Amino acid sequence: MKHPHTPTPAPMREAVPVSDAVLDRLAKISSGSLTTQLYKKGFRQPVLVGLKPVNKTIRRFAGRAFTMRFIPAREDIDTYATLTTTPNADNLQWVGVEQVQPGDVLVIDSYRDGRAASMGNMLITRMKMRGARGVITDGAFRDGSELADMDIAVWSAGITATTRLSYHHVADLQVPIGCAGVAVYPGDVVHGDGDNITVIPAHLAEEMAALCEAQDDLEGYLAQRVAAGESLWGLYPPSAETRAQHQAWVAASRPPIDAK
Repeated sequence: MKHPHTPTPAPMREAVPVSDAVLDRLAKISSGSLTTQLYKKGFRQPVLVGLKPVNKTIRRFAGRAFTMRFIPAREDIDTYATLTTTPNADNLQWVGVEQVQPGDVLVIDSYRDGRAASMGNMLITRMKMRGARGVITDGAFRDGSELADMDIAVWSAGITATTRLSYHHVADLQVPIGCAGVAVYPGDVVHGDGDNITVIPAHLAEEMAALCEAQDDLEGYLAQRVAAGESLWGLYPPSAETRAQHQAWVAASRPPIDAK
């Protein structure tokens, strides 16, 4: 019987689908423009601070968050015997890897514990073959040498050979998590460039693409003027006059699409 003071669970947040076309646009923008525009919307800290790319070659990417939540391992559950050849509730990690869809980014809540690897080369290779765009943990990965050469984005707080079973148990898939202190909901957009991993609420993804495309274009123009020796005053942030000059520069340097 339900206790009279037991709160009614809140309904699950409905995921807002983000198209591949929007992801491709977001992959081209800078994290600086993205965090500025998110700040204007009230999001103070969307960056997964402290994580570093494992890859030797860094590439920009954007994908839909597929979440995985760890809790501390327990000795009677997290044994080598749980790594069976069939799906089971005590080895949800394999289940999650096989559920990842093209365009997804696996985000792992390792509760910032890097004593054991969140996963390694075999599982990440499998997700790459399934079309994942990235794999991220606020803990550690193993097989760093192999991961460094992979063409899927891999970010972590460190590298260790220690097996996941030593300290981690996969408790949930596709639930809200915290990664490096940032809330990540399934379906959120995860953006990465050479500097940061940034989380974009799914319902803002398309708007962020448009806002950041405009900001990146404007700041590219402003950077040229600063590099030419101009003072920051009135230039950055741009005054109304500077914005008008930018528009005139765009008109002069980019002829209409239908121009012969």
